[in-house]
Amino acid sequence: MTFLANKTLKMGVTLSAALAVSTAFAQAPVVDANGGSELEQRIAVLERIVKSRTEMQHRLQSQLDNMQMEVDQLRGAVEVNTNELQKVLERQRELYLEIDKRVEALKQSGALQGSAMPSAGVDSGSVSSPAAPASTQAPQAGEDEAYENAVNLILKSREYDKAIPAFQSFISRFPNSGYAPNAHYWLGQLLFNKQQWSEASEQFNIVANRFTDSTKRPDALLKLGVIAERTGDSATAKQLFQQVVNEYPDSSAKRLAESRLNNLKLANPSG
Repeated sequence: MTFLANKTLKMGVTLSAALAVSTAFAQAPVVDANGGSELEQRIAVLERIVKSRTEMQHRLQSQLDNMQMEVDQLRGAVEVNTNELQKVLERQRELYLEIDKRVEALKQSGALQGSAMPSAGVDSGSVSSPAAPASTQAPQAGEDEAYENAVNLILKSREYDKAIPAFQSFISRFPNSGYAPNAHYWLGQLLFNKQQWSEASEQFNIVANRFTDSTKRPDALLKLGVIAERTGDSATAKQLFQQVVNEYPDSSAKRLAESRLNNLKLANPSG
């Protein structure tokens, strides 16, 4: 009996020790071969995912900026071609008017010569035809050429540094030109590309506030929003993007403003 009791006691002690060791292992944290916990591994994975997503957003934003610049260049090319076409049509109209006037003058001259009766001391050949009317076209003193030269520095030769003083000179010479809002916008875009935020904002503000009927106004407001965003003024950026969305719902600038507005709201939901 004593032997069985001792044997049972030993088995009980062994079982208790085994249970204690098992409990200790169960409570111990899971550790990998390098000493890092499973939680640390998960955090590292999440950090990599966030970093990858942030880098992707930066790349997409850069692509959007490049696409906007290309759109601006295409618009500029269309404007130049449209202007050239308008000038050609205007010259044709003036030519037709001039031909009509000359034909009418010749008809009147022929009628006068056919109906006039020569009198004593008067030479019928002394009746002269009326002088052709002078052209009513007023030259613009190089306005068209100056604007086209400045635009071509962007669209054709891509000499952006030279285009800046060219547009500044044009604005100084022709402040009330029909090209003035476009010239201010182009100058703002060039300064924007050089990250000269204050100078670019000045030009875009002129377009937005002085030329309220200009087709460049929605793009100018959009660029003012982008500048506010990049200089850390998220509240002003949201306000400007929302203004573009509200006032120009059918414009291409509206789609870009909406995209940037959504990004700002995601980045700062409480703002």
